[in-house]
Amino acid sequence: ESDFSQSENKIFIKLKPYFRLYQKFLDDITIYIGRRWVATLVSCIIYILRVSSIGGFYIVTYALGIYLLNIFLSFLTPQYDPENEVETETEDGPALPTKSDDEFKPFIPRLPEFKFWYATIRALVISLICTFFPILDVPVFWPILLIYFIILFVITMQKQIKHMIKHRYLPFTTGKPKFSQSSKKFFGLF
Repeated sequence: ESDFSQSENKIFIKLKPYFRLYQKFLDDITIYIGRRWVATLVSCIIYILRVSSIGGFYIVTYALGIYLLNIFLSFLTPQYDPENEVETETEDGPALPTKSDDEFKPFIPRLPEFKFWYATIRALVISLICTFFPILDVPVFWPILLIYFIILFVITMQKQIKHMIKHRYLPFTTGKPKFSQSSKKFFGLF
């Protein structure tokens, strides 16, 4: 056992600079939101072209779709869900306002944007790699998978949209409101 752990330690020590380089790359691209999502779109197009040119790997594509739907829902769901909280304030932080007289609290997603992007790109790359292994090309009748995925998507999104309407939150905020010159005069600032 000790020989195995020592050899594992040696491998980890040799790979450590590469892990640091990879983490530095991730840290550097964090600020480039648009470019990251364009790269993700390009990866998605490459995956679609690969699967459509081969004419298979429907199970891999279905699993990718279900996973992307799951992480998308985590991105749309607030970190502190009012339905799951007994009190409006928790020891972890503020919840969404549930009454009109509650103080405004910004939307904090359960899954932050960077982690959402990272999980998406990682899933696309893994799925693309899976298309190079013929054993994963299980023959299925793909229209049934497509219909089932569409039904699942519609039902899930209806539920999420109802939740968003009920608790009055939008997962996509543009920051603080900006006032025009006329509204500044109205508030007596000029």
